[in-house]
Amino acid sequence: MSRPTTSTVDVAVRHILSDRTTGFLTRTRRITWRDSLYKVRRPASGKQSVELTCPVCDASLLAEVRTEARTRRTSAVLLVLAALSVVVFVLALAYAVHEGGRTLPEGQSLPALFPVSILSIFVTFAAAPTLFLRGRHYNGVTMLDAPKPRRMHGIKPVRG
Repeated sequence: MSRPTTSTVDVAVRHILSDRTTGFLTRTRRITWRDSLYKVRRPASGKQSVELTCPVCDASLLAEVRTEARTRRTSAVLLVLAALSVVVFVLALAYAVHEGGRTLPEGQSLPALFPVSILSIFVTFAAAPTLFLRGRHYNGVTMLDAPKPRRMHGIKPVRG
């Protein structure tokens, strides 16, 4: 009987060297970093904690790795939520334009759903692209909370 094979995922440990903001009216943010590539083995089931070491400062970073199936499932859920956000955005925008363009008799106010549709427009305008990008780039590896000396680090997915 053969053992189930575990796959690997490529991640980059990002050490932030500097983070400067310049300018008064037009602000410019310049971040410089150094990446180190790692190949992390996925667990056969569940999730597993792995320790990655930053070669720049020798800080020990703790990351959590999920199985490939769980990663695909989470990515699919994020993409479906992004699509639903686009649908809600379009419906709320159409409703707001329809109700906002009507001429009402004096003393009558807009329906109660009008403010809800306006709020939905703003929320889904931000949520749809965020969920889409998170779903496309999610690789199942997340950095666990780091103490203060390790906060100048990040774990980023590497596209293959």
